[in-house]
Amino acid sequence: MATVELRFSALPEHVRTARLVAAAVARRAGVDEAVLDEVRLAVGEACTRAVGLHQSNGISAPVQVKLIEEEKQFSIEVGDEAPRSAPGEAAPGASGDPDIDAEEDEMGLAVISGLVDDVEVTAGEHGGLIKMSWPTTPPAALVP
Repeated sequence: MATVELRFSALPEHVRTARLVAAAVARRAGVDEAVLDEVRLAVGEACTRAVGLHQSNGISAPVQVKLIEEEKQFSIEVGDEAPRSAPGEAAPGASGDPDIDAEEDEMGLAVISGLVDDVEVTAGEHGGLIKMSWPTTPPAALVP
């Protein structure tokens, strides 16, 4: 199992770099070429969401991205350190309207869910994690 880890400052201009690295590692891992655009878009959405959460909560810690190459699948984990509150309570640094904040968050997650068949989202008081996975195909055997 090979893992590539990225950490970047929570700035929108770094999201593009994360997308490019994710697509390159996914290609090397054996993700189907037809799916690479979906990988790029899903990573971009997850990273943009994490950057927004960090910025709106005044968090200076970097956004974390793990690209995990396993035998038959490729996974990407995008982590943030933005605390999540109990339902009905405003998160620290939120706009003040929990309904609007929840709606924006749900929209971003809906986009990711539409792009990725295997997605898992977890969140708590110490931050959140979006884990996305795609199947891989082994490289064709070399014929002597």
